[in-house]
Amino acid sequence: MSVDALWSSGLRQKTSVQAPAFLQLRPDCPVAFCSELERGRKELERLTRTEVQLREALSREQVLLDQKDALIRHKDLMSRESDHRLMNGLQMVSSLLSLQSRQAQNSKAAEQLKVAANRIATIGSVHKRLHALDHVRSVELKQYLADLCQDMRGILPAEAGQHNLAVEGIALEVPTAIGIPLGYIVSELVTNSAKYASGKITVRLGLEPGKGYEVSVSDDGPGFRRGFDPKKSKGLGMKIVSSLVNQIGGQSLFGPNHSGRGARFTVLFTTNERAG
Repeated sequence: MSVDALWSSGLRQKTSVQAPAFLQLRPDCPVAFCSELERGRKELERLTRTEVQLREALSREQVLLDQKDALIRHKDLMSRESDHRLMNGLQMVSSLLSLQSRQAQNSKAAEQLKVAANRIATIGSVHKRLHALDHVRSVELKQYLADLCQDMRGILPAEAGQHNLAVEGIALEVPTAIGIPLGYIVSELVTNSAKYASGKITVRLGLEPGKGYEVSVSDDGPGFRRGFDPKKSKGLGMKIVSSLVNQIGGQSLFGPNHSGRGARFTVLFTTNERAG
C-alpha cells in the first residue's frame, strides 16, 4: 500500500473516532461532505446566538434583582423613618397635653388632660415594643408578652384599674416572624377583653400536644355572643387577629374560659416559619 493510501486510511479512521457526526468526512461524496460542514456551521451559529440570548437574559435578571434589593432597602429605610416620626409625634402630643394639664384652671379638666397625656405616652411605648424585634432573629415569647402587657396597662379603658393583667405559662423561644404577629394578636385580644370584662385578664403560653403551642387570652366577662365567628366579624380588631393568625399558619379557637365563664380566645401555632 502506498504512503498516500496509508495516510488516507489513517485520516478516515481518526476522523470516525473523534469528529462529531455532522463533521465526519465523506470522501465518497464531496457534495454531502460540504453539506454536512454547512449544517455544522449553522448549528454552531445557532448555539452561539442562544448563548448570547441566555447571557442577556441573565444580565436583565441581575438588574431586576438589584432593583428589588434597592426597593427593599428603601422600604426598610422609609419604615424606620415613619416609625421615628410617629414616635416623635406621640412624644410631642404627650408633652403638650401634659403642659396643658398643668395650666388648666379646672382640676377635673387637668386630670383628664393628664390621663390623656399618659395614654399617648403609653401608646408610644407599646408601638416601640411591638417593633423592637424588627431586626432580631428570635425572641423569648413569654417575657416579650409580659413586657408588652406591662406597657398596655396604661392604655386600657378607664375602668381598667380594676383589671389584674397576668402573663403565665412556659418559657419559649420563637422566630421574630412569629413573635411579632403574636404580639399584635395579644395586644388586640387584651384590649378587647378590657372593654367587656372588669376582673382578671390572663395571657397564657403553653404546649399543645400534637399541635405545637398555644397562646390564649381569657377574661371573666360576658363571653362570646351566640354564633360568633372571628373570621366573619365586622370589627377591625377581629379582622386584624384573623389575618395575623393566618399569616403565621395558626389556628384560632374560642369559647368560655376553663371555669366555664367569660371568654377565652386561643391561637394554636408552631415555631416553624411559614414560607412566603
